[in-house]
Amino acid sequence: MQYGFYFDADRCGSCKACVMACRDKNDTLLGLKLRNVIDYGGGTWIEKDGITQPDGVFVYAVSLSCNHCANPACVANCPTGAMTKREEDGIVYVDESVCIGCGTCAQSCPYGAPRVDAERGVSRKCNLCMDYLEEGGRPACVDACLMRCLDFGDIDELRARYGTTCDIAPLPESSATSPSLVINPSRHAGKEGVIINLDCELA
Repeated sequence: MQYGFYFDADRCGSCKACVMACRDKNDTLLGLKLRNVIDYGGGTWIEKDGITQPDGVFVYAVSLSCNHCANPACVANCPTGAMTKREEDGIVYVDESVCIGCGTCAQSCPYGAPRVDAERGVSRKCNLCMDYLEEGGRPACVDACLMRCLDFGDIDELRARYGTTCDIAPLPESSATSPSLVINPSRHAGKEGVIINLDCELA
């Protein structure tokens, strides 16, 4: 089995409740986000009838954490073997007793998922709330989502239910790591834009 996430970009209102639930669960430092919300938008201005007005303006949000990839770059590049992928459920996690906080995992991941915790001297990342799962619960971010944009489970079941799309701007191409992620794209997906909230940038 391989656990993964589903995210509905067409319903997300960028409230960031998932981010706050993750921070509360993991007791992370200010600025250290194991789940992030990227606000992505674009558009331009045109002159019409002597009036300058917006044209093609759009914005949507993407909630993102570790994707527990089939081919995780963080695991492949970790010099100490601290970054591990569990055989039984595919969860990628950090063995903090082995991690030296070098940041190679953070530099390797195209999604920017691992983060170095300078205070603890180790890398940290989403581990799908393994302790909650062992108790029969769900990841904190999934339970906290007000609009029910997030779901998790066996990635094969998620793909059967929601489809196989996992590429959406501004995320990197999925072919390199094969993320365990399914996305229902925003109706605005595919348009060119920019990350408009620099506090929530991808890397």
